[in-house]
Amino acid sequence: MQNPRVGLHLTAPRTGPLTEMRKPQSLFDRYFLPWAAAVCAVAMASWTQAAHAQQQPTATLPNGASSLAETYQDWRLSCAIQDNARACAVSQDQSQKNGQRLLAVELRPRANGGLTGTLLLPFGILFEPGVAVQIDDQPPLGPLKFRTCLPDGCVALIPVDRTLMQKLKAGAVLTLNVTTAAETPLSFPVSLKGLGAALDRVVALSGR
Repeated sequence: MQNPRVGLHLTAPRTGPLTEMRKPQSLFDRYFLPWAAAVCAVAMASWTQAAHAQQQPTATLPNGASSLAETYQDWRLSCAIQDNARACAVSQDQSQKNGQRLLAVELRPRANGGLTGTLLLPFGILFEPGVAVQIDDQPPLGPLKFRTCLPDGCVALIPVDRTLMQKLKAGAVLTLNVTTAAETPLSFPVSLKGLGAALDRVVALSGR
């Protein structure tokens, strides 16, 4: 209906279903609830990590040490904590008169009860013949193939099962027989003194 005095149109309200009005969010809904949810998520994550840590106690060495080094005659035992587990090895290094390392032998426990042996030998050795390993006057083992060469020398691996481990513990000398680049035989004697006690110790520390 139009009022002729002011020229305004007055429109009557529409009839029909009422349109649903959206309730505006309160400050509580907009700020407090998301904050509370975030706090609960952080608390739950912290609780889960704490419970997991309780289930997996931190690995240590005797007397709470993080590393260990012991000497057994001609062999050295070393242990450290890696990935929350004990990592131990028995090794022997031999050096020339000028102090440069000549060779190294390292033995590490395996999960099946044996050992993994790593031999590091000097350069100037033919790859193809490999390394023949001999304990005292027993028949040679091998030949072992070289895997690669590093800045300090060339590497060959020797798997050591329980039988071979007992022979090493009871032996006196481990001889590494190779062929030089001049195609002449060359032998490196490695003393086995103290190896038996060192292996018993490393197996005990490794929990095997």
